[in-house]
Amino acid sequence: MDRAHALYKAGRYAEAVAEARAVARSLPGEDTYAPLALSIIANATGAQGRHAEALALYDDVLPGVGRIFGAGHWQTLKLRSDRAQTLAALGRYAECETECAAVGRGTGLQLQITARAARNGLVFALDAQGRHVEAEALAREDLAAHDEPDRLSLVLRLGLARSLSGQARYEEALAEAERAGELRRALPEDDCRPETGAVELAVATALLGLHRATEARRRATAAHDACMASFGPDHRRTVEARALLDRIDAA
Repeated sequence: MDRAHALYKAGRYAEAVAEARAVARSLPGEDTYAPLALSIIANATGAQGRHAEALALYDDVLPGVGRIFGAGHWQTLKLRSDRAQTLAALGRYAECETECAAVGRGTGLQLQITARAARNGLVFALDAQGRHVEAEALAREDLAAHDEPDRLSLVLRLGLARSLSGQARYEEALAEAERAGELRRALPEDDCRPETGAVELAVATALLGLHRATEARRRATAAHDACMASFGPDHRRTVEARALLDRIDAA
């Protein structure tokens, strides 16, 4: 399990899947490590852009996790939060919103971390539905309460930048994206690997809104290339970067 987790953190997703599958096969289904191994498989599958397959894996493993740990345990809620992010990757934003709102009410240290992750997912889902004012308010509220220099704050700042771009407040969006970039550079590489390309994408979106197309294309290309290398062509962020490049070229 430690090796599978380390491979996932290092971005070696196919190897992480193979290692976690070996763990899952070696254990009885009700062993506490079996569902955790399956959750790594689901996470690493989604990280390779196979979002529909990842969702099916989450749906398979959630009942067992709930049985073993309980519906309110942080492991169960974290899996629900991860599943919700996969719903967003598949464009099922209303379902993602509902699930993130339900998960994002935890208390206690581990549950608070899971709740913060779920609220980040909620910000993304609101933005994706064009509800940028609501997304901005939620992002600012959470940053005011939990502005620690960590990955969750990084994702929240990126969500705030997205909501500002959605309102055509591009100067503010660029400033937030650049703050996110500063935070990204200050954090360990392995912690931020899931956000590969996200800062560049947020900066490029704001630059395009400011009619700085040449700079925007350079940053969008960097985002696309980084996502291709880390996640492959089918990952939702790779697809988003490609769509942004198409918008820039059509402008």
